[in-house]
Amino acid sequence: MGLLVLGAAWSPPRLLILGDSLTEGYGVEPDQAFPVLLDSMLHKTVPGSEVVGGGVSGSTSASAISRLKWYARTRPDWVLLALGSNDGLRGVPIEATERQLDTAIRFCRARGWKVILAGLKVPPNYGPEYARDFTRIFDDLAEKYGLPYFPFLLEGVAGEPAMNVEDGIHPNAKGHRRIAEGLYRFLATVPGFLPETGRQKK
Repeated sequence: MGLLVLGAAWSPPRLLILGDSLTEGYGVEPDQAFPVLLDSMLHKTVPGSEVVGGGVSGSTSASAISRLKWYARTRPDWVLLALGSNDGLRGVPIEATERQLDTAIRFCRARGWKVILAGLKVPPNYGPEYARDFTRIFDDLAEKYGLPYFPFLLEGVAGEPAMNVEDGIHPNAKGHRRIAEGLYRFLATVPGFLPETGRQKK
């Protein structure tokens, strides 16, 4: 039987992280990827919680719906959308990426899955206008749907040589640890994700 949180039954969360090679853990050992580390961190606070790592290298926002349908078998309570990096790197039109992420959010909500959005950015060499508009995709969607919003998945990792493998794009083990720690702190502020005893104030 779940705990009562704010008058409603609460159960340990099952979180699906839908992403690309960043989520998959490209360049590090499987147990060093941030979804695995986050799962371990959450277990210490809330036994019974679970993080499902849904990362596939090369994925773009166009794959979101087909992959969400496949991961429906895991019965997530929450979905952290961390897709879009490859859209940016491939120069996918801003409107297309935003439309596909919007559709993914509505798909999750129609199934009762609570959505958390992770923001992403493109390298500055893509031009200031494209970089600004790309970042705005996530800002606008978070505001439109009132989503819990982690503004930049790679905060403290992107552009830091000590936090990335040789390609300068994918996090190394230290980088994944930093991502997991940042997400853990953030999730502890999301209403309803953890019981009141496990939550922190912003």
